[in-house]
Amino acid sequence: MSGGKTRDGVCILGIYKPVFAMLHLKGSGRSGRIERMARELDIYRESGIDGIIVENYFGDEGDAEAALDCLRSGDFGQSGMKLGVNVLNNDGLGFGMAVKYRADFIQLDSVSGHLPPDRDDEFHRFILDRRSVCEAKVFGGVRFKYQPYKSGRSVAEDLEIGMTRCDAVVVTQDATGQEVSMEKITEFRGLLGDFPLIAGAGMTPENCARQLALVDGVIAGSYFKDTYKADGDVCASHCAAFMDAVNSVRKECDAA
Repeated sequence: MSGGKTRDGVCILGIYKPVFAMLHLKGSGRSGRIERMARELDIYRESGIDGIIVENYFGDEGDAEAALDCLRSGDFGQSGMKLGVNVLNNDGLGFGMAVKYRADFIQLDSVSGHLPPDRDDEFHRFILDRRSVCEAKVFGGVRFKYQPYKSGRSVAEDLEIGMTRCDAVVVTQDATGQEVSMEKITEFRGLLGDFPLIAGAGMTPENCARQLALVDGVIAGSYFKDTYKADGDVCASHCAAFMDAVNSVRKECDAA
């Protein structure tokens, strides 16, 4: 994984315990979504968040591409933030956008366990083919929220396969914004060994110390909203509180 290892874990994209924030592309029409995204991005930058993920959660695939085009053609490159993309329900298009807009990483909601055995080999070939032409790192879900479980394999088997298809495994509970249980995080950590693990939902200032003791990074969205729900407005004070807590963990690790 890019960045190497530290005393307490791995660096992801060269960053220790990175925080990636969601750009959900909410708004009225494409121009409204882009304007809202720009406001959210300003808050994320000022809060010291490490990277963002463009996702067509509220918008469509065209909105995601317009957002990426805006980010790459403007001053985003000077911000130091990492750029990611997640095109929901269209992994092929996600890879294509990652290549076209030079994304640092691509998030896939599932890289293992979501398909029946007779379709899994085809998916494996697809992933290997796309990764051969895409330099972006892959953050891949296993037993991810809203994703089906159809492989018939154990969690250990699906994680073992997942590690061959991505650069970091993303773990969630069952829903957007829902805290990931320490039981699940501990299980994944034990099965993955030193392989990078990202908490993909439900981290808060209150639980970040115990979760970041086991995971190597975090993807957050709902906590940053004024309502603590995905459809809210990004709130500067929520972002600041979150990053204060994460930075406290980082400093404790540096001092150890």
